Amino acid sequence: MIGRSRSQNIQAAEDINFPGSPVSLHSIFYVDRPPTEALGYAELCKPGSLIRIRAPRKMGKSSLMLRLINQATILGYRTVNIDFQQADATIFQHTDKFLRWLCTNIAWQLKLAPNLDDYWDEEIGSKVSCTIYFESYLLSQVDLPLVLVLNEVNRLFEYPDIGREFFPLLRFWHEQARTLEIWQQLRLILAHSTEVYVSLNINHSPFNIGLTLKLLEFTFEQVKDLAQRYELNLSDNQIQQLTDMVGGHPYLVHLALYYLRYHQNTLDELLQMAPTLTGIYRDHLLAIQAMLEQQPVLTAALQELNQAENSLQLPPLITYQLERMGLIKLDGNNCTISCELYRLYFQLQNFAYKNNARIRMEQLEQENQNLQTLLYLDSVTQIANRRQFDNCLKTQWDAMYSEGVPISLILVGIDYFKIYNDTYGYQAGDDCLRKIAQAICQVAHHPENFVARYGNEEFAIILPRLDAAAALDLAERVRLNIKNIKLPFESKTLMCLPNSVVTLSLGVASTVPNRNNQEETLLLEAKKAFHKSNNIGGDRVTLSSVLNFRF
Repeated sequence: MIGRSRSQNIQAAEDINFPGSPVSLHSIFYVDRPPTEALGYAELCKPGSLIRIRAPRKMGKSSLMLRLINQATILGYRTVNIDFQQADATIFQHTDKFLRWLCTNIAWQLKLAPNLDDYWDEEIGSKVSCTIYFESYLLSQVDLPLVLVLNEVNRLFEYPDIGREFFPLLRFWHEQARTLEIWQQLRLILAHSTEVYVSLNINHSPFNIGLTLKLLEFTFEQVKDLAQRYELNLSDNQIQQLTDMVGGHPYLVHLALYYLRYHQNTLDELLQMAPTLTGIYRDHLLAIQAMLEQQPVLTAALQELNQAENSLQLPPLITYQLERMGLIKLDGNNCTISCELYRLYFQLQNFAYKNNARIRMEQLEQENQNLQTLLYLDSVTQIANRRQFDNCLKTQWDAMYSEGVPISLILVGIDYFKIYNDTYGYQAGDDCLRKIAQAICQVAHHPENFVARYGNEEFAIILPRLDAAAALDLAERVRLNIKNIKLPFESKTLMCLPNSVVTLSLGVASTVPNRNNQEETLLLEAKKAFHKSNNIGGDRVTLSSVLNFRF
């Protein structure tokens, strides 16, 4: 490497460890991936921030996490690092035990006596107790920004009962920073591998909020720079060959350069053996194969990609899972295998499915049908989701435009639903959503009417061929039907609940589509009417002020 001093060379020799562990803070072998680090450092400075580091295994999550912790230390913040891999399996037997373990670990790292029993009360539950403990003890005692790092969060995916309780709690803590100053001291960093796919309600988890740092593969220039740090004299053509073979995967690049530096392999020898079980990537490839063989539908999809001459479109959820594993790359909706290493290895191994192609395809087709259904179905209420609503509104708008007849839209929201969740818990909230969805469908049961879950506590009803008067009548029947069900709703924080039952706010808009308006206008007018109902106390129906609008 040109321009390196003798002291730098000595440092390089000392820093070269077998790849696989986090790259130490002062190592010359850490490669910045702009703008990832800068974005993370800037986010740390924001009160109540949440950073998520997500990537497949061995992409450098722990190395980046070390640098974020170091930056927090430089800023004068207190830091706590919790690695869920260190927890015994017994810790995950019950939410209360898990949360007490978490709080105790945090207290000890902050050099505080745990004092859990002073704040824990089984009458109010472990989640509320944990929140009180954070607010009244940990954050008050520290009196400085506290960076809580949660590493290997994906381990909680193995314990769904814990995840269903803990992930909404993290989201709640983050959202508390909007209104309570003390929670602005807490900054969260979550690191998790993406190979394991779990179905989560994203509205009750921290996985769709905050800043996501998605670690990318090394570019050609980054691989070339790293080769020079290893003091290897590789040509541009050799750098390109290596990059093509492993796709710029950081760990795989590091491993190749390590062997070239210390084992006197030639690059040609290394690349020739790379996709075999006698090559340097044996353990990595076997780990991927083990995961794939547990999910035949993913195996079959990967085999189909491998046999195709060009890129293919796969079902969305299959595409999502394979991309999370780092096995494919996307160009729009088209998929290709991410690197030559995987293509060649899968081609050679063929996953022992050579004599079962028909069975594989039948499994794939059945799974595809199931996944397509899930793609357009809300997991909680089992009615259409927002994606299907958007498609249906566009389709019906175009159809009504062609026929020159009206189309109406009703937006429905559950009044004070956040308070309902806080009062009764998320499980009761989900039960409430299901009952509301069923009640709406009972009223809007005509074959052409379409009911969907529009948002967290919001629903939408598309009414082709109904004018404003008919839509207003249907909305009123929906409102009364919910009141007649009499879902109990009492809260100490909200004393003015009408009749102590769940009620709805509804907004109605109607128009005859023409060349000068769009379906977005209908949606906007329905939203305005809905917000008017909601803002003046709820339990009412409001008709858009732009009645039968024509632009």
